[in-house]
Amino acid sequence: MADVFKYVDSAGNVVFSDKRLENAGLRLEWKRAGEALVAENREQSERVRERRREAAARLRESLALKRHQWLGRSPLWGSPAGALTSPKRDASLQDRRAHYRALIDNTAREYQLWPELLHAVVRTESAYRADAQSSAGACGLMQLMPGTAERFKVRNIWDPAENLRGGAAYLRFLLNLFQSDLRLALAAYNAGENAVKRYGNTIPPYPETQDYVRKVLRFLHAERQAFRS
Repeated sequence: MADVFKYVDSAGNVVFSDKRLENAGLRLEWKRAGEALVAENREQSERVRERRREAAARLRESLALKRHQWLGRSPLWGSPAGALTSPKRDASLQDRRAHYRALIDNTAREYQLWPELLHAVVRTESAYRADAQSSAGACGLMQLMPGTAERFKVRNIWDPAENLRGGAAYLRFLLNLFQSDLRLALAAYNAGENAVKRYGNTIPPYPETQDYVRKVLRFLHAERQAFRS
């Protein structure tokens, strides 16, 4: 590829040329190898496209959250106060676990999951609080995002049974997607399956996600030890 020359005249007009120009009124601003310039433009274009994709993803999530907030005013989605099977607010972690134990165990078996795994995820996500809500808008025992709740046909995101079913269905989907690789399924539950795919089916290098996977596995180990004893 030919070199590219950029000139500017006294009026500020820009002139590009593939040859050196000797016009007295032109000032050479820069000279680039054509191949390097094409590669640079391609890289810049890819960065622009990536920013657009990220912006579009943020917009979709924002719209889903706003839709959730709007639906939250209707009986369809209910509210934290409307959860009928919640324990007392000052209940201990052990009491909250005991309160939801049968529901979690039955839901796990329904979706062919280990009950200990579902307990570990619930403990990590919400510490067994059905009214938990994150700053990002995740709700309930399994901390479902509104978009995920819709995806898995959860009608009332605050209902513990429906929230558990939605989270268990998503976890089962992820385990099937990543061929029963528990670490990848957990990473995808936290960061999204597309993030895991983007990093070549490995745990994304996000400190939050890496810490999340370690925490769930630690709780899973504790659940199994308690079961054996």
